[in-house]
Amino acid sequence: MKKTHWFDLGRIENLKKRGLQHIIIDKTPIALIYKNGEFSATSGECNHEKGPLGKGHMEGDYIVCPWHGWHYHRKTGHARPPNYAACLPRHSVKKSGGHLFVDLTPQNRRSYFPHPPHPLARNITRKPGPIRIAGISATPMSKALKRYSTSEHLLQAALDHARSKFKLETKLIKLRDLRFNHCGGFYSIDEKACTWPCTFSQFDEKDQLGEVYEALVFWADIILIATPIRWGNASSLYYKMAERLNCIENQVLVHNKRLIKNKVAAFIVTGGQDNVQAVAGQMMAFFGQLGFLFPQDPFIGHTRGWAAEDMGNNVEYVRSSRELKQGAGRLVERALAVSRSIHKVKGNNRF
Repeated sequence: MKKTHWFDLGRIENLKKRGLQHIIIDKTPIALIYKNGEFSATSGECNHEKGPLGKGHMEGDYIVCPWHGWHYHRKTGHARPPNYAACLPRHSVKKSGGHLFVDLTPQNRRSYFPHPPHPLARNITRKPGPIRIAGISATPMSKALKRYSTSEHLLQAALDHARSKFKLETKLIKLRDLRFNHCGGFYSIDEKACTWPCTFSQFDEKDQLGEVYEALVFWADIILIATPIRWGNASSLYYKMAERLNCIENQVLVHNKRLIKNKVAAFIVTGGQDNVQAVAGQMMAFFGQLGFLFPQDPFIGHTRGWAAEDMGNNVEYVRSSRELKQGAGRLVERALAVSRSIHKVKGNNRF
């Protein structure tokens, strides 16, 4: 026969004042619900990432986790789609002498019903083959009205050089072609609420930032980030991506797990006004925090300065400049030298 462990929660009239509350008893978190004149109780820990359910809110008969929005029925404890099938432990409650008691011994076990793991949750292993370079273009532009991008032009020149001279594998990712969510700020809720894989990648099938995660964490040995200058900073698309990369860096802080190892980053910055060094410096600090290494002279840049507010001429200059294309090629060579030294790869570029 199952043992019971009843605990006095206090006066019923006081407990009725809140529809949902988070209670911790002997290190056991309880979500206590009062709705339609009756009490019910479930575990206070979400099945997903142990979010504090009692600090969430109610939507009809469902408790909504304050971290990532998982829904659980207040009586049965079952998760509601589109969440993965799961069930919380339920706790009995009873009234006696004007007080409410909860049984700390759960009626059922916590259940995690089988579901396929997310593709990004796999072990990080590198498949054999040539050194691989991923170029990420952060230039924003209208899909309906395509235009020339100076930063993307130099990025493409760098990738072309990598393929033609060194026979490296390359991939170009244009952020403007990806549909992805803004960062949900889960780290601001709790550091453990920022997860790997990112919550949006897990639960929004239409979110396409997985292509960037795949390139940075699994596929690429070298990444090249190219951005225009916008009001003295990298582009808005760059920052939208960077905020979503917090889930990579956070794994070190929360789980002592580094996702980025032995990878090299370099940068291409162009603009119609000066500030190349400041933009590149911010990018270096951020990607260094993620775990990337840098070659000597880790960026190239181009600007005609404040006195040249004539973007048409700036575009034509970049388009026709052999020196800038050569600079992009040399940037690749410096990054490649670092990658070869890390992996002790010789001229055939394979490991």
